[in-house]
Amino acid sequence: MEIDETKQIKLKDKPMMTLLEAAEFTGIGRHKLCDLSDKPDCDFVLWVGNKRLFKRDKLLEYLMKAYSI
Repeated sequence: MEIDETKQIKLKDKPMMTLLEAAEFTGIGRHKLCDLSDKPDCDFVLWVGNKRLFKRDKLLEYLMKAYSI
């Protein structure tokens, strides 16, 4: 099956990102993102089974308010 590259959604247009996409987008390592999103009160992650999806707007909001992580 051939993938039509014109139909792929660009990272900047996605409202939800995988762990690898979030790491690429933010420049924060995968392990640190896992640590941050494992907390029960984390509101920028959506769990789909064992897969974590990062909510772009909420993640950016969290990072803008953070002094350090």
